[in-house]
Amino acid sequence: MKVHFVVHEAFEAPGAYETWVRERGHEATYSRVYAHEPLPDSIADIDLLVVMGGPQSPSTTREECPHFDAAAEQALIAACAAAGKAVVGVCLGAQLIGAALGARHAHSPEKEIGKFPITLTADGKANDKFAHFGDVLETGHWHSDMPGLTGNAKVIASSEGCPRQIVEYGNLVYGFQCHMEFTPEVVDLLIAASEAELATLTSHRFVQQPAILRAHDWQAMNGQLFVFLDRLMQAYAAQ
Repeated sequence: MKVHFVVHEAFEAPGAYETWVRERGHEATYSRVYAHEPLPDSIADIDLLVVMGGPQSPSTTREECPHFDAAAEQALIAACAAAGKAVVGVCLGAQLIGAALGARHAHSPEKEIGKFPITLTADGKANDKFAHFGDVLETGHWHSDMPGLTGNAKVIASSEGCPRQIVEYGNLVYGFQCHMEFTPEVVDLLIAASEAELATLTSHRFVQQPAILRAHDWQAMNGQLFVFLDRLMQAYAAQ
């Protein structure tokens, strides 16, 4: 399979998604927009589009962030979804999927940074791609916003701090507000980019500090992500 990553910032790295690509023998290409790499001219060579996170939002303008073109990314997402490609968005990427399909993003009730449980909804438990998650799964988080919901969207999982952790927008299109791609290396990059801010957030009940963040083991969560991705690509191949 050919997997294309849209990466908004060096510190919002694909992490375990790249491990999955490598271990499964798939091919990866990139639009590192922070380095001014272009979005693809064509979607013909994309089987799975993965849109990563970032400090931006779908409403961020080019004036506010010159390397981020929200409208262009939403057009790419919409084209892939309409063409029957698989699409996964992470954090900002999940919000961009919702926006591309006509739903406004929103602020999450709580800021979440760390490792906290998500709980599958009835729709999540009924979805074969998530059956291996169990009722509750510990996942990574680093956000203040959450994706919007289209008329036919299904919330797959929620958390105490955020009601929209995983959203199904279609059989092959999923938004993950949670960060199942975290690895120790990715978390170190995020801490380095946010350490001053983290020190101001000690009163937030769902914000963990660097020592705790670095102590987490992310491997079990990564493995659950890999099974989801395998099942997603099986569904894509079967269409």
